[in-house]
Amino acid sequence: MTTMEKLSLKTLEGDVHPDWCPGCGDFGVLKSLKEAFVTLGIEPHNALVVSGIGCSSNLPGFIRTYGVHSLHGRSLPVATGAALANHALNVVAVGGDGDGFGIGIGHFIHTMRRNLNLTYIVMDNEIYGLTTGQTSPTTTEGHKTKSTPRGNVERPIQPLTLALAAGATYVARGFSAQQKQLTELISGAIAHQGFSIVDVFSPCVTFNKVNTYAWFKDRVYDLEGEAGYDNADFDAAMGKAQEWGERIPIGLLFKEERPTYEDTEPIYANGPLVDQPLGLDEQTFKSLLAETM
Repeated sequence: MTTMEKLSLKTLEGDVHPDWCPGCGDFGVLKSLKEAFVTLGIEPHNALVVSGIGCSSNLPGFIRTYGVHSLHGRSLPVATGAALANHALNVVAVGGDGDGFGIGIGHFIHTMRRNLNLTYIVMDNEIYGLTTGQTSPTTTEGHKTKSTPRGNVERPIQPLTLALAAGATYVARGFSAQQKQLTELISGAIAHQGFSIVDVFSPCVTFNKVNTYAWFKDRVYDLEGEAGYDNADFDAAMGKAQEWGERIPIGLLFKEERPTYEDTEPIYANGPLVDQPLGLDEQTFKSLLAETM
């Protein structure tokens, strides 16, 4: 017999050491995710981390839980399938701004409007890091990159504005250099019943020389210290989601309790689908047959 180790950051270490560039913001996200699992007491066998493609999407290999390294922009459909097959599992999707807000943006919107019980952590570095520095959907106007040598002429996507408009019920923004707050935001997202999005400023130290740690530190401010701010106020959250420039808010923008997609499906009253017997009972089979004949 083997003795289970007590849940800790050490027991959540993956077999593979992260291959991110030294100083990459994704290290902070990985640590905060581990700390969130420890804080919530979620054992590795009760968690699944799903990713798409990109530097940040290598994360499932660096943490000891179930993991799926899926296709570019497809982490949310894969996470959806897993969550619906076993809604007792804590499913977390991770990825980058190119993966989630570029090719994956259609899935992003539809998963939110369904209010599936999923957590989505986006490591947002405003650049395509894996392919060595092209413009991403969140790259700011005027930013010179390999694909925009004269400066980016496109307006960046505002992911949290989209999240609120599409129906996400937990909308937060973190900064990988502010570890304690980020852990709290991710813990809250996983504990929340419904779709949770945590957009994390995660600087790319190699290919983004504009949106650096220093750049963010000069601009971010914590919503928790904002007098009178109410994260249950949708209109106030929408205003904060669009705030960008000399001051950029981080923290929990919005939280709402409403039925999840899973709450509306009667089949889950009998427990997770993976624990239910396969096939149809005779009465159900005859009923379906009668409808189609």
